[in-house]
Amino acid sequence: MPILYFVLAAVVVVVDQVVKYLVRTSIPLHVSLSFLPGLDLTYLQNTGAAFSLFNQHTWVLALLSGVVSVLLAAALAKKVLPKPIGMLSLALLLGGAVGNFIDRLLFGFVTDMFATTFMNFPVFNVADIGVVVGGVLLCIHVIFTYSKEPKPEEKP
Repeated sequence: MPILYFVLAAVVVVVDQVVKYLVRTSIPLHVSLSFLPGLDLTYLQNTGAAFSLFNQHTWVLALLSGVVSVLLAAALAKKVLPKPIGMLSLALLLGGAVGNFIDRLLFGFVTDMFATTFMNFPVFNVADIGVVVGGVLLCIHVIFTYSKEPKPEEKP
C-alpha cells in the first residue's frame, strides 16, 4: 500500500525539520557539542551538495531536489518498484530529498549537524541519512531482487 510509504517519507521530513530547527535555535553556527561517543553536534550551513560540491549554487540544487522529489513521489504512487525493499528505498529517498529541498527553499542553505569524531567525514543531517540508506537499499534491491524478476515475455 503506497500510503504507508508516503507516511514514512513524511516522518523522515518531519524528524529532519524538527532536528534542524532545534540545532538552528540551540547551537551557535560553527559550534560543536559532544552528543554521543563518536558523534558531535555541529551547526553548519551547507550551500552545496554532498561534500559541499556545487557550493554557492543552491538554486540549481533546489531545482534538482524539487524535480527528483516529484519523480520519486510518482514512482512511489505508481509502485514502480513494487517489492517492499524497493518501495522503502523510494520512500527514504523521497523523505531525504524533500527535507533538504525545504531548507534550500526557505534558507538558501541546508542545515547540517552530525559530525563524526572517529573518522574524517563531512557533517550531515537526518535527510542525508534518508538519502544514503534509501540509496543503499535501492542498490540492494536492483542487484538482488529487481534483476531476478521475470521479464514480461517470461511470465506465464
